[in-house]
Amino acid sequence: MSIDRAVMAFAGLMILLSLALSQLHSPYWLFFTAFVGLNLVQASFTGFCPAAIAFRMMGAKSGAAFR
Repeated sequence: MSIDRAVMAFAGLMILLSLALSQLHSPYWLFFTAFVGLNLVQASFTGFCPAAIAFRMMGAKSGAAFR
């Protein structure tokens, strides 16, 4: 799995998890959803993504977006 796909899968999982937690526990979990979304937007403009760095350290191969 490339870094690009791993980042998208991880972001999608975090969004779904935070949405579920907002329904089950507290609506404040929606702030985490917003954080993930904002991080995706800033990564698209700057190319800096902490999750991509973590996946690179774990040995994922580079994709087109995060080199």
